[in-house]
Amino acid sequence: MEQYANPYSVAGAVPEERAGFIRRTYAHLALAILAFVGIEFLLFQIPAAVNLGMAMATSGKGWLIVLGAFMVVSWIANHWAMSDTSKGLQYAGLGLFIVAEAIIFLPLLLVAQQMTPGGELIGQAGVATLFVFAGLTATVFITKKDFSFLRGFLVIGGFVAIGVIVVGLIFGFELGTWFSAAMVLFASVAILYKTSNIMHHYRTEQHVAAALALFASVALLFWYILRIFMSRR
Repeated sequence: MEQYANPYSVAGAVPEERAGFIRRTYAHLALAILAFVGIEFLLFQIPAAVNLGMAMATSGKGWLIVLGAFMVVSWIANHWAMSDTSKGLQYAGLGLFIVAEAIIFLPLLLVAQQMTPGGELIGQAGVATLFVFAGLTATVFITKKDFSFLRGFLVIGGFVAIGVIVVGLIFGFELGTWFSAAMVLFASVAILYKTSNIMHHYRTEQHVAAALALFASVALLFWYILRIFMSRR
C-alpha cells in the first residue's frame, strides 16, 4: 500500500501523521454514533416526534418524499464535510448528516421498540453491526489492500437498490428478508471500499469527511441488520 500510495494521501503520509488521522477519524466516528443515539433518545421523549415517526412508519408513498429529501441533505452534508476552507463547515456537514439519519431512523426504531419494549432487538442489532464493522475494518488494515475496484459494484448496486425501494414504495409490496440480506452485503462492501478509500484518497486533514463516510455505511448496515432481526419476530 505504501509503495504505490499517493504522497498526498493518508497512505503516503509519514507514520505519525497516518496514525493521527486514523485516531481522529475513528474518534469522530464514535462521537457521531453517540450523537445519533442521543438524538434518538431525545426524539423518543417528544410526543410530537413519536407521532410523526409512527405516521411515517405507516405511510408508504410518503417515504418517497422522505427518501428524496434525505438524498438531497446527504449530498449537502458530504459537500460541506469535504470543505477545504472551513473546519466549522466540515463539522456542520457531519452534524447535519447525523440529524438526518436520526430522523429517517425514527420510524424503524419505534416499530422495533414496540416489538420488544425492552429494546432487545435494537441492542442486538447494534452489537451485531459493531462486530461486522470491526471485522471488515480489520480486514482492510491487516491486508492493506486497495479495495477501489469495488466502486463499480457499489455504483450499480446502489442504483438497483434505490430502484427496488422506490418501486416497492409505489406499489406497496414488502421487500422481504432476502432484500435486507442483500443490502447487508452491499453495506459491508461499502465499508470495505470506504475504509480503503479514505486511506488512499483522503488527505490527513480530512478526518471529519472520513468519519461521515464511515458513519453513513455503518448506519446503512445497522438499518438492514435490524430489519432482519425484526423479520425473525
